[in-house]
Amino acid sequence: MKHLYLKLLILTLVTGNPLYAQYTDIINSNRPGRSVSAYAPGKNVYQAEMGVFYERRKHDGLRTENEQYGTDFALRVGVLEERLEITWQGIYMWDNITYNTSATPYTVRQSNFYQNTVGAKYLIFEPKLREANLYSWRDDHTAFHLSDLIPAVSAYIGTNLLFGDNPFYPDEPSLSMKAMLITQSHFAGSWVFTTNFIFDRLGGDDPLFSYILTLTHSLSDPRYSVFAEHQGFKSDTYGDGIFRFGAARLINSHLQVDASAGINIKNTPSRLFAGLGVSYRLDYHEDEYIPVPLEEDDKDKDEENETENPELLDHKAGKKIKYEKTKKQKRKNKKKKGKRKENPFDIDL
Repeated sequence: MKHLYLKLLILTLVTGNPLYAQYTDIINSNRPGRSVSAYAPGKNVYQAEMGVFYERRKHDGLRTENEQYGTDFALRVGVLEERLEITWQGIYMWDNITYNTSATPYTVRQSNFYQNTVGAKYLIFEPKLREANLYSWRDDHTAFHLSDLIPAVSAYIGTNLLFGDNPFYPDEPSLSMKAMLITQSHFAGSWVFTTNFIFDRLGGDDPLFSYILTLTHSLSDPRYSVFAEHQGFKSDTYGDGIFRFGAARLINSHLQVDASAGINIKNTPSRLFAGLGVSYRLDYHEDEYIPVPLEEDDKDKDEENETENPELLDHKAGKKIKYEKTKKQKRKNKKKKGKRKENPFDIDL
């Protein structure tokens, strides 16, 4: 049972890691990393992922210092089918920027949405489940198999919405497009590798390309998981690389808490940040049972078993009946049929 729970818990890792299925009995959260899972939360599942963060920036060239804090959130809903997800994702930030360019430093305070995006994600490819090794638990659960690196693939498309005079994007239009290609691989039992390739602010004055690489691992206590993440981005005006680290803990099957921290690789500006978060879902998912047609070989086997088995199952009565009794009844019916008078008007053509 513990090993089964471990396999299920992997689904709750920071990047969201459901294995070969859309819906899982345990919450599938994208937090606390910035990458997005290839899988949806499941049809009729309503999920909220929220957090608070603090970031300190210092730009040596411009001689400015920023103190930023805010909240990041994602509302995810599985609709229509297991592969489809509708998402509202955003960051609302307060920014205190201090200018040290004069004899008397001064501070400017500003706030608005740093991100506000509505979009849809669809799973376009899912790898086949590797057959279980009934003779080796280690080979089936912890061993590395090259075929496990074949990823699930999803596509995302969304719209960025800016309200009013946004100080973070003064020259950007109120509407722009965002597209993303997502892959996710699960290997060696407790490892998940997720990649996001993002084309953001399409149609604006300064389009941005970024990528996110996230590696997640569940610990020996399956309620805990850790992650390491690298994000790089490049636009006409700015480029940088960021490293994030963090951990998550499963409270119950519908609730997860997390913590993370990160740093970048430049000093124009230098960035240091940390955050706390929580993920919770309302689960109204219902399993859909799809009948599987019998193969010809299976039909033949059923017929053979019917003649060899001394008992049959009476599905209407919900009990077993003796085979000899049914066989005797069939013979009786056959005799009655043979005694019927022939119709003189029947003509063989």
